[in-house]
Amino acid sequence: MKDLLHPLCLAIASAGFLFLLRDLGKGRRDASVVALSLVFLSSALSFVFSITPVWVRVDHFFGVTNIAAPIAQSCVIAVLVFQMNLLAHWGKPPAKARRRIRCHAIAGTAVIAGLFTLFAMLSPAVQQPTSFALYYAHDPFYKAYLTLYISAYAAGEILLARACWTYARRAQDVWLVRSLRMVAVGASITLVYSAIRLSALVGEVVGFSVHSLDPIAWACGDIGAALTLIGFFLPTLAARVRNVRGWVSGHLAYRRLGPLWEAMHRAVPSIVLMEPPSQLAELARLRSVDFLLYRRGVEIRDGQIELRPYLDPDVREAAEQQRRAQGLTEPDLTAAVTADQIHHALIRKEHRQPVDTPAEYADERLPVPPKQESQHLLRIASFFTPPMPSQPVHQQKANAPQ
Repeated sequence: MKDLLHPLCLAIASAGFLFLLRDLGKGRRDASVVALSLVFLSSALSFVFSITPVWVRVDHFFGVTNIAAPIAQSCVIAVLVFQMNLLAHWGKPPAKARRRIRCHAIAGTAVIAGLFTLFAMLSPAVQQPTSFALYYAHDPFYKAYLTLYISAYAAGEILLARACWTYARRAQDVWLVRSLRMVAVGASITLVYSAIRLSALVGEVVGFSVHSLDPIAWACGDIGAALTLIGFFLPTLAARVRNVRGWVSGHLAYRRLGPLWEAMHRAVPSIVLMEPPSQLAELARLRSVDFLLYRRGVEIRDGQIELRPYLDPDVREAAEQQRRAQGLTEPDLTAAVTADQIHHALIRKEHRQPVDTPAEYADERLPVPPKQESQHLLRIASFFTPPMPSQPVHQQKANAPQ
């Protein structure tokens, strides 16, 4: 059972750590990101050292029988410490979080030191990676060792479950709420593991055995750990999905603004201070185009300013009538009329025929919040048709939308 579930937990922990490597590699020093990375890393190491073939090789490397046990269990204590540190960063003011983290570090270090000290006092034994816990049950130093480990483990899981359930009530993001509750459930399940391990000690004294419950102990320990890891992994995964969606939508928006921007650029080259890089090259490098998209929006608006002397009032009136006849309503109506005005202004500019009394753009007095500016320009671009080269001005009304 252990060797079946441990690799699954190892895969989850390793995936979580690898997902966060990019943030760490780019020099981001968000304390919560570092703490979460250490949660995944120490968890992965605890499962690595607990897998039987690795256990055997670690023992051979150090020349100490079953030394992999306190190493793996020290990693588990480190997981608890980093989990509590993460929650401190999330839920406490910085000064109070730092005090909590120092306390967690001192407690964790003391427990780990105690584990290695008591392990050194255990009686010599043959290698028992598959039944280490029950093999040593008769040893008084092991009883102290197990009591220390399980007590620290259970206390950490109880604090984790309680804190996560409390934070879940305050969280607003639905994914975070689900994740915190999953961590709380996983931490609660691991308490069954602790109960069985402590029952083995009691059974040694009063004369009963829990050897048959060993598979259940491992199952509850690993299932609880898996749920806890998944709970911490989900917000990371959700953030990555949002980033990918933002990257894709940014590139799509940049491409959709292309025809409108290119028409403006041809008519008013001065709106572009620096030629943008190829979008294909940015795609190949997996780069975001957020800044380029922002620049493209600014340049389109600058182009509109340059085209104001060519805005024919008759064109706006005709466009409004025709677009309403098509059944358009706000905000599409304003965007479509603005697109028609730009189309005809480009034709007039090409022929250098400004109007005596220019009209306003249909969207000139439309309050567009900054966060919605990109969506408004995309609406204009969706209705915009570039004028044909050298299209005569007298064909404007003939080419108006039907």
